[in-house]
Amino acid sequence: MPTTHATPNELLWPPAAGPSSLDEIERIPLEQRGLPESTYELVARAARLWPDRPATSVLADGEHWQTPATRTFAELAGDVHRAAGALHEVGVVRGDAVAVISVNCAELLSVLLAAEAVGIFAPINPELSVDHATELVRLSGAGVIVASGPELEPRLWAHAREIAAQTGARALLALRPTGTPGPAPALEPLEGTEVAYLEERMAQTDDGGLPSTPPASADVASYLHTGGTTGTPKLAARTHANEVANAWMISCADILDEDSVVFAALPLFHTNALLVTTLAPLLRGQHVVWAGPLGYRDQALFGNFWKIVERYRISAMSGVPTVYAVLAELPIDADTSSLKLPIVGAAPLPAAVRDAFEAHTGVSLCEGYGLTEATCASSRSWPGDPRFDTVGQRLAYQEARTVAIDEASGEWTFLPDGEVGTLVLRGPNIFAGYLVRGRSGPELRTGVKVRDGWLDSGDLAAVEADGHIRLVGRAKDLIIRGGHNIDPAAIEDTLLEHPAVTAAAAVGRPDAHAGEVPVAFATVAPGSKLAGPELKAWAAEHVSERAAAPKHVEIVDEIPLTAVGKPYKPELRRRAAEQAAREALAGNAITDRVSAGLVDGQVEVQVPHSPADAEVGETLSQYAWRWRLV
Repeated sequence: MPTTHATPNELLWPPAAGPSSLDEIERIPLEQRGLPESTYELVARAARLWPDRPATSVLADGEHWQTPATRTFAELAGDVHRAAGALHEVGVVRGDAVAVISVNCAELLSVLLAAEAVGIFAPINPELSVDHATELVRLSGAGVIVASGPELEPRLWAHAREIAAQTGARALLALRPTGTPGPAPALEPLEGTEVAYLEERMAQTDDGGLPSTPPASADVASYLHTGGTTGTPKLAARTHANEVANAWMISCADILDEDSVVFAALPLFHTNALLVTTLAPLLRGQHVVWAGPLGYRDQALFGNFWKIVERYRISAMSGVPTVYAVLAELPIDADTSSLKLPIVGAAPLPAAVRDAFEAHTGVSLCEGYGLTEATCASSRSWPGDPRFDTVGQRLAYQEARTVAIDEASGEWTFLPDGEVGTLVLRGPNIFAGYLVRGRSGPELRTGVKVRDGWLDSGDLAAVEADGHIRLVGRAKDLIIRGGHNIDPAAIEDTLLEHPAVTAAAAVGRPDAHAGEVPVAFATVAPGSKLAGPELKAWAAEHVSERAAAPKHVEIVDEIPLTAVGKPYKPELRRRAAEQAAREALAGNAITDRVSAGLVDGQVEVQVPHSPADAEVGETLSQYAWRWRLV
């Protein structure tokens, strides 16, 4: 095994300037690089190395961008210790989940780090229905729920009370809005559950350290929920070693340094916000400026965005394609020369958005790829060496290959470099397994997704010899709407609850704004007069989350099936893309002759030549699809 005489800092941060750095970095095993033991050690280490440096600045909202609540790394560590003490006092011990249902605020950052320090952070999407969220809380086994309080988000507080009552939670702790002065309003009691403000419990605890032994690298740090492809809620368990390793991989590049400032606005129930804009900056000692509770949905934030970049000298940010599409249209009214690394991911990036942002700002988007089961990030592009047909190069110490999967036997055959197959990943960031319901209670399982350490991503790709990954489609059926993952089974199960529906299938339809939106196809019982618009409205009322409400429902005579009787989703995606293309080109003389075909199993929009080819190309390039003039 190679040895080195490099200093600790040189070991931790090797030179990493571009794609050619990968081989040199991996000459030294990761275990020799001296990574911290846990995410708690990230907090303690940052407080020790940079006690007086700003760690976080949290905006109350997009209007009040000049008066953030700022904490140094030492102050952040103190808040984490107090929050950990408060959680410990309501019974949280190692292995216990803390369910968190909240929009972003300053206290939430302390809670997530404290939950990982004494237990397990188990955030839940605030947009989920009460029934769905309740099921996830039960699955996690959480006896403590932390939620947006009545001042921060009244709707969520009401939901959290209902969930606490249904699950028998022993404690329900409320979060207050960032920077709110004065006493908090009284909280209504809840029988059998202690109800209190987190800040009041924190005021009664010590900020000098953890109330328990620090976590070990193999301990579970977080449960992040995913529906997979079955519709059954699952919690992806990631260890401290997973999260620290992936945070290091994300940070290991010469693009940013300790003086760089990161802007964050994605919700903290999402793995990107947790890793890219929380843990990775902690490891590097970087200041993070957080948007308010609405994040990128705050219209005032966009109105002041370029001024925020100038005011805080923002170097890096993370967002989905729709964010950059909006920014590309906003007049630049400030000095934005500090911006170096705008990261885009979680949804397909249309070429028009990429080109428009660079033309508008002079800065190239850095595309990345990842998934919750691989903790967060598995590849990224390099600003100085963009490969526009890829999602970047694999991150250090992660292996990326493609396999052919035999549909009958399930056997894998590894494919040569450059050959298209199902993308599989292996490395220290691969999750510990899904927490699912077993016969005797919740248990961790990996067999469905992981084989000999290789994670089946469910995506179709080709991996080049130098580690660049070219996505060509999805083997799985997941719909990604504005970076939010939607399990089509959730839509299909809802539609099948309608008494007239006999079969249903949901797919993603390309969308210029959201990347994809869900649409559905359904068959109905003979003689039924049920129409598509009526079924669409019914689905919107009954689906488990608002984002999953289908934008269009089409009643069809039959749903195409595979040879083994499963819905043939590529054909449905082809129909949906054809509909989207014709709507996008509505009014053009060629609209009726626009079609979509399947090329190597992937959808391709085909458009006849016309005098308006330039206009057609400009329109279609706003969507993340393959298209060509024929």
